[in-house]
Amino acid sequence: MSELPDFHSAIVYLINADASRATLPFQRVHRAEQHATAFWFNELVEETTEGALVRQYLVTAGEPTRVETAEITLRPELCSPAMSADKVAMTGFAEGWTHLDDLGVAVMPDTALYAYAARKGWSWTTDEITDGVAATAEDIARLGGMPVPAYLLGHPVDAESGAREQALVVGEIVRTDEDGVRWVGTLPQGCVGAPVFIGAGLGENSFKLVCVGVALPGDGHHPIATFDRIRTALRALSPDAPAAPDTAGTPAPSEPAAPKRRWWQRRG
Repeated sequence: MSELPDFHSAIVYLINADASRATLPFQRVHRAEQHATAFWFNELVEETTEGALVRQYLVTAGEPTRVETAEITLRPELCSPAMSADKVAMTGFAEGWTHLDDLGVAVMPDTALYAYAARKGWSWTTDEITDGVAATAEDIARLGGMPVPAYLLGHPVDAESGAREQALVVGEIVRTDEDGVRWVGTLPQGCVGAPVFIGAGLGENSFKLVCVGVALPGDGHHPIATFDRIRTALRALSPDAPAAPDTAGTPAPSEPAAPKRRWWQRRG
């Protein structure tokens, strides 16, 4: 591994400060398989004098989403007030995802999880990877053939307990014309689908935090679906496309219906 840059500590601090509440671990319910990490992403639709119009998604690797029922692990800092249970079982899980072309990436509009929280009487308190942090084509083009330090924010599987604590995995990525961007070496189980970051140097010992993309399953070096291509695929989705089905639990007959929530929102 090449020597980490002087601003390694600053990159770690920024990731933890800005994105520590952006990730969710999931797996096939009641089975020790299809472990993965998903994360919240805000796609910028437009900016006006009234504020920014964004669409919010969960983003992950496509293959692990192909399960009928999944178990999502919650952390207390993601909920207000904190839930008594730390697991959410979602039926119809596979149907809630849209697969982006041939990128190996799946996205879910946030409606289902927000509706679930509203019925249960709590709110999500998450961070999101923003459009300004997500890599552009220019950011990807600057990656050369030499490995650069990279940071994956995911939820490995504890070999003994099966716990899914969040971890920042430090490694390297490299871009080649033949293979695109790849993580150098293998990743811990449970980390596919997670966001991968770098600190892009700006000169004079300064940098910007860039989320390069999504870690995908792979043998040996893991491919990374880069955000320049993800952003293009998201823009091809119809803004009037239906939101994901609300399958995160079914309300009892006496339970009031959750308020309707559009899959886009305006932020000032």
